[in-house]
Amino acid sequence: MKYMIMLYGSQRDYDAMAGRPTDGPAMTPEQVAAMHEHMTAFHQKLVESGELVDAQGLTAPVHARRIQLSGGVPVVTDGPYPETQEVLAGYTVVDVASVDRAVEIAAGLVNPDAPGEYVDVRPIAEGIDDLDG
Repeated sequence: MKYMIMLYGSQRDYDAMAGRPTDGPAMTPEQVAAMHEHMTAFHQKLVESGELVDAQGLTAPVHARRIQLSGGVPVVTDGPYPETQEVLAGYTVVDVASVDRAVEIAAGLVNPDAPGEYVDVRPIAEGIDDLDG
């Protein structure tokens, strides 16, 4: 079964990674490099185990667009969205034998130094039978 592990962040997180101060300290280039090295090594282990399907980071929320219809006409709202500070920041898709294994993998993506940080794990529907709710 394939599972998507969803990682979350905020515009503030992207600003910190870009070296811009926020209400917290900006990340140094060395800290950003260390984060990228960690993610590369983490995903390489999944490649070696044959469990990685795909993994991508997403650009900052400021580049996002939300599209809704009003009277059949698209209405586009620029990000970040005022309704929430949190946005999907990236994802990892794994193909594993059980939800327990997906959860085990996902736990490795949570920063132990960031209290309250979390990731979500959801099965990927590959057909109508997977939508049983």
